[in-house]
Amino acid sequence: MADTKREIERKYESDDSGLPDLTGVGGVASVLDKGLVELDATYYDTPDERLAAAGLTLRRRTGGSDAGWHLKLPVAPGVRDEIRAPLSDTVPDEIAALVRSRVRGTELVPVVRLRSARDVRHLVDADGTLLAEASVDTVTAERLNRAGGTAQWTEIEVELADGADPAFLDKVDKRLRKAGVRPSSAPSKLARALQQTGGTPTRATRRAQPVTAADHLLAYLREQRDVLLECDPAVRRDAPDSVHRMRVATRRMRSTFRTYGTVLDPAATGPLAAELKWLAGELGADRDQEVLAEHLTTALDGLPPALVDGPVRHRVTTWATTRHTRTRGHLVAVLDSARHLALLDTLDALLADPPLRKKATRPPDKVLTKAVRKDLARVSRLITEALALPPGEDRDRALHEARKKAKRTRYAAEAATPALGAPARKLAKSMKSLTSLLGEHQDSVMARHTLRELSAVAHAAGESAFTYGLLYGREEQRAAAAEAELPGLWAEIGSGPSL
Repeated sequence: MADTKREIERKYESDDSGLPDLTGVGGVASVLDKGLVELDATYYDTPDERLAAAGLTLRRRTGGSDAGWHLKLPVAPGVRDEIRAPLSDTVPDEIAALVRSRVRGTELVPVVRLRSARDVRHLVDADGTLLAEASVDTVTAERLNRAGGTAQWTEIEVELADGADPAFLDKVDKRLRKAGVRPSSAPSKLARALQQTGGTPTRATRRAQPVTAADHLLAYLREQRDVLLECDPAVRRDAPDSVHRMRVATRRMRSTFRTYGTVLDPAATGPLAAELKWLAGELGADRDQEVLAEHLTTALDGLPPALVDGPVRHRVTTWATTRHTRTRGHLVAVLDSARHLALLDTLDALLADPPLRKKATRPPDKVLTKAVRKDLARVSRLITEALALPPGEDRDRALHEARKKAKRTRYAAEAATPALGAPARKLAKSMKSLTSLLGEHQDSVMARHTLRELSAVAHAAGESAFTYGLLYGREEQRAAAAEAELPGLWAEIGSGPSL
């Protein structure tokens, strides 16, 4: 079974002088010699080194206290999540799943072997509490997957102890720099080994500044594709907000394909947009339930205890937990499916050879502006039609449709912002305010639907339905408040600066 550790560390170049004395730095009372450890790690990647290109490292290591398989996922500069699994001859299934969106059907092969002699020091405070582990690593690297040689170097690594204040590393850094120790030029041992033994990872090449309409849209689409890939392991690990981020990326790409059909041929993007809609739907089953469960729990918390009649909280919690467990299992199966992996392949192929139309090579100003204005006109029509309807299910559906088109307009404006500047940025901000308000309304619609279901189950079990009815009434008020606020917000948007 794999487990996860948040790794926060700094790396430095080292020479024959080794580790400077760190006693007194940031509360360090003692520097304890923990001896020499021999480590032997084989790093795995695809033949074209996709994992290294994305800043991921996958290794099988022996020696030390944590022998086994380690997958490191970047979180921020100097911060990685390390997923660990027990030692075995092949990549464990739970580790392989976390890189599946990158690897797909390609084989994982050994690329580099690193053997390190690690001289370990523990930095502890006056109470003997570990603040950080500092080590001097003498490393020998051997290239395994292509013609290359070996490399040797020595480096200093300072890793923060679990639960310690990250600011401690800044104090250590200041002392090391004062002693003439320089930060490492490579973000990891693997990156350095690849550079020094016959080739660098296939990192994204620096692209020229966007010039044409297509340049801007393709840059935006690549960003969203990268979010899909980055979120895949996070969704599998049930990381907070990961499903939402992944779903939004699919929506942004679909919106770009639909809005900018004069730039990217809809005949080619249409099938991909349909697959992105499928993926968004699968992601939505979990995300929508998560949001609704949180809302209902908050609403219950806001009621005086005297108004909570019966086991309402238990029913809501059971409903939320059961639904989440069921949808999560299904979602992981979706990410493992051939259909999802084919979608990623198709997306990569489209970005590598985009289906450009005649307007793709034109300057972006007029092309992108015209497309965004067309979307905005649709939103205006839908808002007007919805407000003309009496309160009820028809208006609810119309407002939901207006919300979807407002999201599309927001994402279209986001894609155009690097080219159009402040006007597009302001429009995207306005559409975000509009979708937030309409989202409040739609959340109320969904909450009332769920409350009716839970009320029926409670009534059938002989329980009081009073609290469900009370919450239902409050949701009606919530929807009415959003509808009352909408005309003023829309008028404010309409009177603002135009694109």
